[in-house]
Amino acid sequence: MLIWIAGLLRRRAGRIAATAAGIATAVALLATVGAFLGTAQASMTRRAVAPVEVDWQVVLAPGADVATALANTRAEPGVATALPVRYADVPALSSSEAGTVSTTGAAVVLGLPPDYRTTFPGQLRNLAGTSDGALLAQQTAANLRAVPGTVLTIERPGLAAAHVTVAGIVDLPHADTMLATGRPGATAPPDNVLLLPDHVFADLLDPLQNVRPDLLNTQLHVRTGRQLPLAPDAAYTASTGAARHLDAALAGAGRTTDNLGAALDAARSDAAYATALFLFLATPGAALAGLLTTTVVAVAAPRRRREQALLRTRGATTRQVLAITAMEAAISGVAGAVAGVGAAAALGAVMFGNTGGPAWFAAAATAGLAVAAAAVLVPAGRSLRTGGVATAARAGGDLPTSRPPLVLRLGLDLVALICAVLLLRISTAHGYQLVVAPEGAPRIAVDYWAFAGPALLWLGGALLVWRIIATTLRYGRRMLTTMLRPLAGPLAGTVAATLHRRRQPVATAATLIACAIAFAVSTAGFTATYRQQAEVDARLTNGADVTVTAPPGAADTGLAGPIVVTPGVRHVETIQHRFAYVGADLQDLYAVQPGTVTAGAHLADAWFTGGTAAELMRQLQHQPDGILVSAETVIDFQLQPGDRLTLRINDARTGTANPVVFRFLGVVNEFPTAPTDSFLVANADYVTAHAGTGPDTHLVDTGGADPATVAAALRQRLGAGPAITDITATRGTVGSSLTGVDLAGLTRIELGFALAIAVAAAGLVLAVDLAERRRIFTILSVLRARPRHLAGFVAAEACVVTVPALLLGAAAGAGLAHVLVTILNGVFDPPPDRLAFPWGYLGIVLFAILAAAATAVTALVLVTRRPALTLLRGE
Repeated sequence: MLIWIAGLLRRRAGRIAATAAGIATAVALLATVGAFLGTAQASMTRRAVAPVEVDWQVVLAPGADVATALANTRAEPGVATALPVRYADVPALSSSEAGTVSTTGAAVVLGLPPDYRTTFPGQLRNLAGTSDGALLAQQTAANLRAVPGTVLTIERPGLAAAHVTVAGIVDLPHADTMLATGRPGATAPPDNVLLLPDHVFADLLDPLQNVRPDLLNTQLHVRTGRQLPLAPDAAYTASTGAARHLDAALAGAGRTTDNLGAALDAARSDAAYATALFLFLATPGAALAGLLTTTVVAVAAPRRRREQALLRTRGATTRQVLAITAMEAAISGVAGAVAGVGAAAALGAVMFGNTGGPAWFAAAATAGLAVAAAAVLVPAGRSLRTGGVATAARAGGDLPTSRPPLVLRLGLDLVALICAVLLLRISTAHGYQLVVAPEGAPRIAVDYWAFAGPALLWLGGALLVWRIIATTLRYGRRMLTTMLRPLAGPLAGTVAATLHRRRQPVATAATLIACAIAFAVSTAGFTATYRQQAEVDARLTNGADVTVTAPPGAADTGLAGPIVVTPGVRHVETIQHRFAYVGADLQDLYAVQPGTVTAGAHLADAWFTGGTAAELMRQLQHQPDGILVSAETVIDFQLQPGDRLTLRINDARTGTANPVVFRFLGVVNEFPTAPTDSFLVANADYVTAHAGTGPDTHLVDTGGADPATVAAALRQRLGAGPAITDITATRGTVGSSLTGVDLAGLTRIELGFALAIAVAAAGLVLAVDLAERRRIFTILSVLRARPRHLAGFVAAEACVVTVPALLLGAAAGAGLAHVLVTILNGVFDPPPDRLAFPWGYLGIVLFAILAAAATAVTALVLVTRRPALTLLRGE
């Protein structure tokens, strides 16, 4: 046995190397994409928790001892720090300027401890004035027309009004958790907020404890050590468990709201989509690599059967022959697994900064060994069971059966395609979600049946390609002769007869190449669409290449002029960002210039329902009182096109809320800088006429210039007043969906493997297939066939294998890309309105495939020009 294996390594090293290469490709792809999955999940966890400033908010029960609760909280494992924050609900705030009194509705006053801003630096952002003393929220300052130095009056029920002087204006980036959490009946942050130093709060509002204690409450804002698992699902479980442990420790003195867990809860579905990406993108590639290996091994099956027959004639038992074959499979499998794991570790380190892990390496290596066993050992065992020594010795491999395979005789290709279409229709139905993550639920649900549709599509498509090519070769011999005459000349009929006789192995080789091309095209289409939508997501979040937002309370700052003349600025689109009440619901209102906003803000048709972006903006221009409403608001208020909609908009001239009547024109699903749920888009001239001029947001198109550079120039020109953001920085912070994960490394890996598999399928399979029949070509050479005739013979067969595979594979790949994008619709935010294909990459794939085929043909022609006597003897 050892002598035989040594002979195989000396004389059949190429066969073993080809098998090991296919196994290495499958192992490397699985392990590398596994490394991406681990990196992506860790990245999603980091992105989810990064914006969270206050991990937990502990709402203390009435009468609870603050000092005791604070001590118990700080003693909890994993708690880094905790600070008490006082809250008071007051009826109103008011200010007086030049004899005009401005008054708000109900307001919330907070008492902050001295070290609050250093402990939670992201909770407040200075906009004007100083950071010491009484601070007024941006919207409240606009409502009261207040500036630093304005004296505010705080209404105190049962007590005389109190007075404070505004020291600064601040933005509250996390107002939804800072202000709404724990307040009875609160579903949204209050409109009016005043923040006081803790000692000032105690002087002015502690007296309410004697007359209206129900208006006062205390929270503990907690920051944890964030020693969390890498996966969002596990991190969510750890955070929520620790929060419940704190509730138990407080023994009824307080109730914990887990802001950190809420952020991780949203990331769990993204982690499930990352797993889905692994299954959709890596599995077909690994399966193709395994199929490539099996095909390469199958081409040499006749020679292997003759070798086994030789062993048996010399006295080897069936068990010994299987043992020798198992050793060959083990050598190929181990070599391929080691090479694949090494390549995966190197690629993971370079692309993701993560080599993967033992679990992924072990799983991928096991899959590689399984491929080796399936490719080498299983066929050998079947051959030993079904055939005798004489049959195996005569097996030449050139006489295929005349009947199609059983799966095609049963029509399983059509059955698989029909079932795939039905499953895909269910999977893409309105309202369908691949991943369902109920808020707060401990587990998420993934509809794994959705994977059956693409799997059946792959299977049915591959079988259909095999049927098409085999049927064409069987019944289209005359047509094939005519088509091959320019290449094969007088041998065209012989080539056609050979292809007709060998239609099944030719169809198998062409199908494998077509599947490899389909994998390359579908992967390229999906990843290009993913990148396109990630850019759209970043643009929607930031608004434009650079966005300049006027400071709060500034109605007309004249920023547009200085912005336009800044180097690198091609166009500036100005919109007003205001707030309006729809019933009792406060929503963002964007007042735009309909004539220019479509091009200026790069509006996409997919963001609107009921017409294209240009059509709806044209209607908004011709009907100034029209309004576009988000889908959520349409559902909440049961709106129909043409309905009257009365909004209450704060008038910048008087400070009062004016009712303004609009007519509902259509639905807007997305808009630059807008939130993802409820917002409105209206005509700026109409809004200004009824409610004055609001604060401006300027969307800057840099025309290809570096946005970060232009943003820096604008900061230098405009000073510290306006907020300036650029899309380059936004790309790194967008994390609302999986598009926030950087796919650049995975894209390079996937496209690289797709190219390698396509080239290997076109070159290796074709070369091995033709090389196994070198004896025929050598006989033609001995019979004085001219070199051009021989070259034409080989090239004609290569064209018959390659050209149909290119056409059918490209069509199948485009369809699969569409299916992947549709099923994984939840990955995209917003969903794409069209697919994107990297035509440069696809051109490289086409060139590489043709070059690989040409190289295989050229090498074979050169080899057969010098006949080998061993080939003529059939050895």
